Amino acid sequence: MAEEGNAFNRAPRSERLHIALFGRRNAGKSSLINALTGQQVALVSDVPGTTTDPVLKSMEILPLGPCVLIDTAGFDDSGKVGDLRTERTREVIKQTDIAIIVTDGTSLDDEAAWAKLLKQADVPYVAVLNKTDLMENVSPALLDDMAKKLGCDVVPVSALQGTGLESLRKALFGLVPDDEKQSLTGNLAQRGDLVMLVMPQDPQAPKGRLILPQVQTLRDLLDKGCTAVCTTTEDIDRTLASLREPPKLIITDSQVFDIVEKKKPAGSLLTSFSVLMAAHKGDIRFFVRSAMAIDRLTERSRVLIAEACTHAPLSEDIGRVKIPRMLRQRVGEGLTIDIVAGKDFPEDVTSYDLVIHCGACMFNSRFMASRVLQCRRQGTPMTNYGITIAHVKGILGKVSLP
Repeated sequence: MAEEGNAFNRAPRSERLHIALFGRRNAGKSSLINALTGQQVALVSDVPGTTTDPVLKSMEILPLGPCVLIDTAGFDDSGKVGDLRTERTREVIKQTDIAIIVTDGTSLDDEAAWAKLLKQADVPYVAVLNKTDLMENVSPALLDDMAKKLGCDVVPVSALQGTGLESLRKALFGLVPDDEKQSLTGNLAQRGDLVMLVMPQDPQAPKGRLILPQVQTLRDLLDKGCTAVCTTTEDIDRTLASLREPPKLIITDSQVFDIVEKKKPAGSLLTSFSVLMAAHKGDIRFFVRSAMAIDRLTERSRVLIAEACTHAPLSEDIGRVKIPRMLRQRVGEGLTIDIVAGKDFPEDVTSYDLVIHCGACMFNSRFMASRVLQCRRQGTPMTNYGITIAHVKGILGKVSLP
């Protein structure tokens, strides 16, 4: 089912379930996407290798809800250009919540190798035997043999005739990760709680709009049945004075952590949008432990700052200006700080003493988890903006974690 309404009514791509299709050239990946969505959203051709770069399409598919379908190049592509396409297909695994291995049954060697890659990345997957309309007999024995070789269920489908699609949707729904259903505010807020949100309207906030973490937090609180009160840094005192009772929880922009901490009522919990995002999309306990690496930095140290956004840098950008300034004031001007944005991220981070990541509101949880896993495996501490600011300002121990 296609999305309806304008872009303001749509779920952000980062919050959608990412479903990627992998298979050899001409296995029918694009045809399967069109059959699943009931639309011609992917280019279909009898010429192998029509799909080159990964193609992302946001859709609504029942019973899965908001999804991003990712059509990839055939993993049997060859030559210099083909190798580049295959590498880009491999990169897609990092952002895949659920994978579909599409095959026409002619060979399973490549499919088995990619099934192994998905297992190593801890990505749940299902296989589709496509083009069953061209096969004389699809026996249970054949499906069982394929399932053993690929290590997953195999669903027979004809994308051309539209058969088997309901079984595929059910199989996909059964693979939806549990963390897709988790609340952004976790156990910090419950039904009936009064929550105050401190949202500075600085140049980084788009004119006339709120930034994505603020919108997502508000929606999460409303879904829980909480009462949300919004204010700015300048109006904290007036807002608190107008309330009949202190808020159970105060959620603030990390940049004004110290200001809000001094003004908050003694019984109110304190956290930030960035901390919530760290728990929602990263590994909050690992981030907190990693923040201790800040105390060990010297002017000979190297720090990597990673932003999910690729926006044009602002004069007081938090990742490019404010955090580097905080660290250099603490450590010394000789501290080396490298900055990457978007999907750029080094394959080897062992030369860094610390990685500091943004809240990753533009990434889905799986993609962020792949970066966390990489840092853990390579023994490099990794934290995020909010945790970093709280630690540098000496109030991390007073911040409530989801």
